[in-house]
Amino acid sequence: MNASSTKIKSYQIFKTKARLQKPIADATHTLHEISFLVLRLHLHNGVIGESYLLSFQYSPNAILGALKDTLPHIVGLEAFETGKAEALLYHEAEYFGADGLNKWAAAAINIAMWDAWARSLEQPVWKLWGTHKDRCAIYGSGGWLSYTTDELIEEVTSYKARGFKAVKIKVGSPDWKTDEKRLQLVRDAVGDDLNIMMDANQGMQLPEAIQLANKARELNIYWFEEPLHHQNFEGYKTLKQQTGISLAMGEREYSVQPLKELIARNALDIWQPDILRIGGVEAWRSSAALAAAHHLPVLPHYYKDYDVPLVCSVPNGVGVESFDWIDPLIDNPMVVKDGFAYPHNQPGWGFRFLDEHLHEIK
Repeated sequence: MNASSTKIKSYQIFKTKARLQKPIADATHTLHEISFLVLRLHLHNGVIGESYLLSFQYSPNAILGALKDTLPHIVGLEAFETGKAEALLYHEAEYFGADGLNKWAAAAINIAMWDAWARSLEQPVWKLWGTHKDRCAIYGSGGWLSYTTDELIEEVTSYKARGFKAVKIKVGSPDWKTDEKRLQLVRDAVGDDLNIMMDANQGMQLPEAIQLANKARELNIYWFEEPLHHQNFEGYKTLKQQTGISLAMGEREYSVQPLKELIARNALDIWQPDILRIGGVEAWRSSAALAAAHHLPVLPHYYKDYDVPLVCSVPNGVGVESFDWIDPLIDNPMVVKDGFAYPHNQPGWGFRFLDEHLHEIK
């Protein structure tokens, strides 16, 4: 085989962790570790494509099993054959379910293939898609329910000091009035010149969500994310009708069907696809196109180093979410300045995990 071939020759899987001083919690989960699985695809031309997924402590053997079962099927494909890989992996996974763990594995492969192909062309990924903007707004995320009041205020004021123009905190406490008090404390701490968003991680019932939404509007809360179970489409419709608050959803979804359901009910204001759950680059962009057709903005979940170039490539991309968890683990952290994030100019996705932080999984 030609040494310059862009076919996939082999692969490696690694694990790494971010530093976490103590567990953190939202309304539905307690996180004891911030861990990542890193995938590397080796091409015959010597180029390496890389991707990662956020794994926490949940089902480590299950997601590894999905990756190990999936990866042998894409050896020999060209790095640019992402569509062929998608069809192949869907067929392989369909019997036990192409969503869930198998979708995560397929998406990790898709992201790594895009990295490998763009690096082979010596171009950043966003130049392959075309762009609508050269930067996008970014908001600081966190505000965990497990935080003390001092920790909460320290985090949101730190984001403001770093130039962020918006912050998001967790809600969904056993008593919604506790959430109201936390929101008031944050508003008092950051003033009126920062947007504040709230995220219940599906942890509320409709009556409490209505109560909190009505109070939150008095505090000028920008949007309410995942207040209810993500399949409670009628509940989202009722919440929107009764409170008028802007609703954000999408990170739990493995397809655009929930987006269609919410659009049909006029029950969504911001679409938040997760690139690993939705299935990779093409699926992310397809969902953004559907949102654009219905005049909905896109503001995706978590993966800022992937999402910034993607958001810059679609007309309705309005911003990204920021966590700093991988920044100490990679060679080229994203530039964030004055509330904006800038896509990497280096080839591919523009960053690599540092070898000294990686532990290979055989």
